[in-house]
Amino acid sequence: MKETLKPTKAGQKPITFNKGGLHASTGTPAGKKIPSDKLEEAKEGKLGPKAQKQEEFRENVLTGPKKKFKYGVQK
Repeated sequence: MKETLKPTKAGQKPITFNKGGLHASTGTPAGKKIPSDKLEEAKEGKLGPKAQKQEEFRENVLTGPKKKFKYGVQK
């Protein structure tokens, strides 16, 4: 199922992606949380380049980049 994110700022284009794609790539049933070890494998590219791109998209676009603080990175 395709989903579209509307632009938040002027000049941005809408982003279209397949909802549930990372679940399918990691073999996790829909509606269940993806285990952190599978997310790490996807991030490292062990599950293929498509899963790696999906994980980067999830981390940077869907959840937002991690905020940096004086004493490190917030998770």
